Amino acid sequence: MLENVKSVILVLSGKGGVGKSTVSTQLALTLKERGFKVGLLDVDLCGPSVPYILNLENENIHQGTDGWVPVYLDKEQRLGVMSIGFLLKTRNDAVVWRGPKKTAMIKQFLEDVYWQDLDFLVIDTPPGTSDEHITVMENLRQIPQCSAIIVTTPQEVAIEDVRKEITFCRKTGIPILGIIENMSGYQCPTCNECTNIFSSGGGKSLAEISKLQFLGCLPIDVRVGKLAGQGLAAVKELPDSTTSKVFNDLVTVLAESIQNGS
Repeated sequence: MLENVKSVILVLSGKGGVGKSTVSTQLALTLKERGFKVGLLDVDLCGPSVPYILNLENENIHQGTDGWVPVYLDKEQRLGVMSIGFLLKTRNDAVVWRGPKKTAMIKQFLEDVYWQDLDFLVIDTPPGTSDEHITVMENLRQIPQCSAIIVTTPQEVAIEDVRKEITFCRKTGIPILGIIENMSGYQCPTCNECTNIFSSGGGKSLAEISKLQFLGCLPIDVRVGKLAGQGLAAVKELPDSTTSKVFNDLVTVLAESIQNGS
């Protein structure tokens, strides 16, 4: 049920392991900390990590009179979460489904979850441009404010896969808000010096070539990594970190877009 959702943000990447779920959860948490009402939908059916990252693994979803009721992170119900992870018995259970069953599950998530009124719905997607993505795109045509954030890492192999995701968005008519470069160097927790373990600048170069906005570099920060599994926002726990600055700037861009209706 997306009628009362003001804006949908898709977190995409053609490459697995680039940190889409981390970006999705920290984006949702930052929006919540800034006073917005947020939903987080995990449609990575074969690798649902959002319940673990937000420390919600033991929670259950329920069927209400208006549809499925999401799991809420807070008593004020400012951040609701939906994931197939809530339907699995253990974290080790595998989802071994063919395309049609995946498509039906995602469609149910998009149509039957009672989100109530939301400022933002953040959708964490699996890697690639396959059935799951097509289903999401087809069901979001009714949402006037829908855009995508593309996540990449600096390595050339990741950049090449992300190019395909950009092409996919343009073919399906989903506006791209911009590109984030994740794992952009290792930031020492003691001296804050950042060392480029991989190459650097690939995300920014891709944004320039593709004529897209570059949304910032997220370093590998051990302190941020420790927040996984606790459901804590970097902007609250680590306000002076580079990660917090990037997400605060990103939310400012999103807030302006929703105010301008674009």
